[in-house]
This record gives sequence, structure tokens and C-alpha cells, in this order.
Amino acid sequence: MRVPDIDAAAVETLVSAAVAAPSIHNSQPWRFRLDPDTPAVEVRAALRRSLPLADPMRRALHLSVGAAVFNLRVAAAHLGWEPDVHLLPESDAPELLAIVRLSAPRGTGSGCADLYDAIARRHTSRLPFTGRPVAEPVVAEMASAVRAEGAQVHLPGIVETKALLGLTAEAERRNHADRWRIAESRAWVVASGAGPYGVPVTALGSWDTARRMPIRDFTGAAGTPHLPALRFERHAQLALLWTPGDRPADWLRAGQALERMLLLATARGVRTSALHQALEWPDLRERLMRRRSRYPQFLVRFGYGPEGGRTPRARVGPV
Repeated sequence: MRVPDIDAAAVETLVSAAVAAPSIHNSQPWRFRLDPDTPAVEVRAALRRSLPLADPMRRALHLSVGAAVFNLRVAAAHLGWEPDVHLLPESDAPELLAIVRLSAPRGTGSGCADLYDAIARRHTSRLPFTGRPVAEPVVAEMASAVRAEGAQVHLPGIVETKALLGLTAEAERRNHADRWRIAESRAWVVASGAGPYGVPVTALGSWDTARRMPIRDFTGAAGTPHLPALRFERHAQLALLWTPGDRPADWLRAGQALERMLLLATARGVRTSALHQALEWPDLRERLMRRRSRYPQFLVRFGYGPEGGRTPRARVGPV
């Protein structure tokens, strides 16, 4: 079967989808290079947009890049290619995290092309959800999406959910007490329309009046303007993604699994919110481990509710 042409429109579709992926603090820590002869897309880490304090091992950076790789795969399948992903292809080029080769369809696709329309609609929500439980068949689909990418998911009950929220709240307290971490997170808060990177003030979200839901506070100081406090859902639904290994390749796979789950949730009308704070403190992350050899990578809150503020993305040219 003939490989579709890779013209300027195709490149824009591929990269626009990739940069729409979620990333820690909307840092978008990726760079792309097209090899038109192969054809293939190289995905590299943009280390200057890493977070030394919140992400010293660059685990979250790899998760972010993994999510971008999955979006690239979805867009490639949408355009008629079969995307073949090679993670960490060159040991002497540590910034080269993945190569996505574009080949003719083999009739054994990954079944991700139908998620393409969800890429533009997926946005992190830092607002209250309605509290209406997400239907079990949809939750099962979300879990299957994670497993399809080689990761695993744990869906905690009510008691464990409270414990996970407690660890996240503890991480928030620590963040507020650390002036260096406050400065780092504040540096990524930007005015609306100020540029493609960082989190606009309009997308920060609100405080929970009951202080049950530890939504990340990027500003971390009294006297800083916030949106009015709101009442969040009484019972949160959480999903904890984990992997049996904890190396860069595992982080990249977890990022792809995370994005597949987020896009599937979006396609089913489910909103999602990141609760990553506890994973940024080694001792709290260790307490998130339910068993040995189960390395937690991301904690997702999900439910029904408003879309939440949109964060900007870099245009195809700069990336």
C-alpha cells in the first residue's frame, strides 16, 4: 500500500497534535525534527524547559514527552500512516527520546485513530465536578486504554481515595513552605495571552471551600489574587497509573498510557484533572506505592463537569 505524502499540511497536523499533549506546568518540554526521507519524526527533550526542583530526575518531563508521542501516533494514524515508535533509540543521544517512523498501513493498527478529534477537546480542568459517578463501563474503558500502552492503573475505593488526597494535600503544604519551589511554580504562571508556555492566570482554578480537594496552587502565597473558592465534589474518583519499572523508557510508556486514557475520557464526555504534587516528593511518592515493584507515575481525578480554562500551545514553527 502506498505511503501517504508528507507535505506541509501533514507536518502541521502531526506537530499540532503532538504539542496539544499535557505537560507539567504546560512547559511543553519537547522538540520535533522531521526526516522526510525515512519518513520519521524525531522527538527530543527540551531540557531548558525542565523543572529542577519539582522534577529533578526529569520523570515528569518524560511523561510529558510520552503524551506528545501518543498524540503524534494518533495524528499519524488519522492521516493514514502506521506509526512505529522506537523509544530511546540512541544511547549516545540522551535528549533523543523517541523516533516515530511513518509507514504504510498494515491492517493491524493500534486503534487510536478514532481518538484524533478528542485531542483538540482535551483540557485539564481545575474546577469542581458534579459528583455524579462515571459509569463503570467508561471507567473500564479508561483502564483498558492504560493497559494497552503497557502500564497499569489502580482505581482506589473511598478509604484509599481519602488517603491519596491526604498525601496530595501534604505535598501542597510542603510546596507552600518551600520558597524556592514557590518561585519555580510562579515562574510558570503567565498573564492571559502572554505566550505559548506556562499556565494562564485564567486557568488556575479555585480553592475548595471544604479543603478536601487539593488542587495545585501555583502561586503559593497569601495575598495573591485567586478565583473565588467553590464547593468541590464530596467524593472524588481517582486513577493511579503505575508501571512495574521506573526507568526513562517506563516513564515514556506511562506518558503514552496517560494520554490514551485522557483522550478516551474526553471522547466519553469525562473531564480530567492532574493531582501530581505528591509524586514530586520522593518520600510521598514511596508512600503512594501499594506494593513493591509498583511505581506510581500519575494520579488523575476524573468526573463530569465544566471544561476549565484552556492553556496555550506553541505553534508549529517554533517547535
